[in-house]
Amino acid sequence: MSDDLNPLVARRRLRIELRNARQGAGYTQEQVAAAMEWSLSKLIRIESGSVGITTNDLRALLRYYGIKDPGRTAELLALGRASREKPWWSEHRDLISPQLGMLIDYESTATIIRSFQPLLIPGLLQTEAYARAAISQFSAPSTPDRLDNVVKIRMRRQEILSRRDGPKLLAVLDEAAIRRNVGGSRVMREQISHLASMASRRNVSIEIVPFNAGIHPGLQGPFVVLEFPDPADNDLLFLESSRGDLFIRDDVDEVASYQEKFEQLRKMSIDSSETIAYLSQAADELK
Repeated sequence: MSDDLNPLVARRRLRIELRNARQGAGYTQEQVAAAMEWSLSKLIRIESGSVGITTNDLRALLRYYGIKDPGRTAELLALGRASREKPWWSEHRDLISPQLGMLIDYESTATIIRSFQPLLIPGLLQTEAYARAAISQFSAPSTPDRLDNVVKIRMRRQEILSRRDGPKLLAVLDEAAIRRNVGGSRVMREQISHLASMASRRNVSIEIVPFNAGIHPGLQGPFVVLEFPDPADNDLLFLESSRGDLFIRDDVDEVASYQEKFEQLRKMSIDSSETIAYLSQAADELK
């Protein structure tokens, strides 16, 4: 287990382990809550990952489940400690939603990020100028300092793509995201050139669904599917509303349906080998 496992991922992994341990021991949630002298709601929150668990409570729970192996116990206690740490973005809780904070955390430990955007450039691929123009339009922070800080958060979020152990980003964009003028011609030219540069990286793939593809499944809205290295961590789906609100889903069937939709969009896209040439031409048209 990584020493820098972020709190949200650790909490999610721990709740899966604890739920499996309870079920393996043959206990119901009601039985465990009564034995631990907890409220049922406390156990439900722990197993849902919505709250952390103290080391003493975790030790008691593991004993009750019959987990005695020292190595296994140490691993789960480490998850418990990691789940209570604060992520780097926690100092900016007044600037970002809890759902966006979760997305930032999960992105940082994902193996593959599949992102579709029908209208705007994905946050992980935005230039600072483009991000500032987009955030000013949709979020409208109350002061220039707050706007600066929101932009800085988005730029820091992108650092995962420069890490040696960072995730692979598979980004599919509707052509509208390329052609829509955000922030003026100069900003868009810089943004499109940045996309071309990012597309040349080994861990970034950018594909574009052209206008002539017509109506397609992605027009229902943007989405992100995250895949993790540990088989115990199910894939996660993030859906974004027209207002920018994020909704998290971990239902296996629903996530699978969006993975299938993503592959359909890839088949409709310009071949990835042609993406850089397409983007370079689009940037030249803005000169």
